[in-house]
Amino acid sequence: VVSRIYLSPPDVREAERRLLIEALDSNWVAPVGPDLTAFEEEAARVAGRAHGVALSSGTAALHLALLELRVGAGDDVIVSTFTFAASVNAIRYVGAQPVFVDSDRSSWNLSPDLLTEELEAREREGRALPAAVIAVDLYGQCADYDRLVPLCADRGIVLIEDAAEAIGATSGGRSAGSFGEVGVLSFNGNKLITSGGGGMLVCDRPELAQRARYLATQARQDAPHYEHTEVGYNYRLSNLLAAVGRGQLTTLGERIARRREIREHYREALAARPGIAFAPTDDEGNAWLTCITVDPEQAGIDREGVRLHLEAQDIESRPLWKPMHLQPVFRHCSARVDGTSEQLFAVGLCLPSGSAMSPDDQDRVIAALHDALAT
Repeated sequence: VVSRIYLSPPDVREAERRLLIEALDSNWVAPVGPDLTAFEEEAARVAGRAHGVALSSGTAALHLALLELRVGAGDDVIVSTFTFAASVNAIRYVGAQPVFVDSDRSSWNLSPDLLTEELEAREREGRALPAAVIAVDLYGQCADYDRLVPLCADRGIVLIEDAAEAIGATSGGRSAGSFGEVGVLSFNGNKLITSGGGGMLVCDRPELAQRARYLATQARQDAPHYEHTEVGYNYRLSNLLAAVGRGQLTTLGERIARRREIREHYREALAARPGIAFAPTDDEGNAWLTCITVDPEQAGIDREGVRLHLEAQDIESRPLWKPMHLQPVFRHCSARVDGTSEQLFAVGLCLPSGSAMSPDDQDRVIAALHDALAT
């Protein structure tokens, strides 16, 4: 029986099995315990930060980051339009308004040029500057923080780094998650490192970490009874899941190396195929997903035709992110776009990239791709 090949399934190894059993045996099964504390320290170190707060999801981390940085009703938040919905949903959680900015054609990440245009237009017209900018490290490749950081800092705008897809990546030698006031990591099941769900807020200021931990535990006051002076959230990660995450982190380097190998094998196998191009990457990205674009005129088939051909052979692939300014729920939001993300969505496809994918399975994907392109 031929088994289904998934896009990016969990890659479970011995270290996380051992740590999970040890956590179970210790009876630390609640959202507190030694593995939770250790996971926060270890993941924060990977992200180049002083502090980490382990949470139930990356979305929870984005929500708390905005709350802590006093973003709320009446505020605008600029965010990449080419991203997963969580980057934007958290903005609406706090009552703020998303303002979408398109991608740079050379990187697919948030365009510094379009961001500059948006900020300068607001200054010229006497409109309020955004309360924050959320930059997304797309598909494991860091955004252009050499330009984004000073653009925000010079105007006193808070920068949040959504590094949910980019753990272990670097930019100029600095770790993904280390840019801006706050960084956000995700440990969802399809990510390079998973805790079976979960995320983390990482930062350098101890008071931010302390308040995030407080808000994530229902904003409970230090009292022998349950005392609350403000609304809190049930966002803490369990010690058991933290144990899984700790085990995964021990092989982070191996996982990144394997995904880079997979990407390069795809590149070599498809190099001669007309109409096929790969996402712009460099040696510092973590290669979370290998992404291609399909030019239908040159390739003789469009992106959706390739996807359906793979699906017919029980191989999962996925279109690139549908831009948020095209999503019905956000159709009334302001957007500064130039067509880049719309074009990428029309022609882009994510290929199976899991670090546990066998060479035989990847060859099966490649054979299916060749077959699709030949027809």
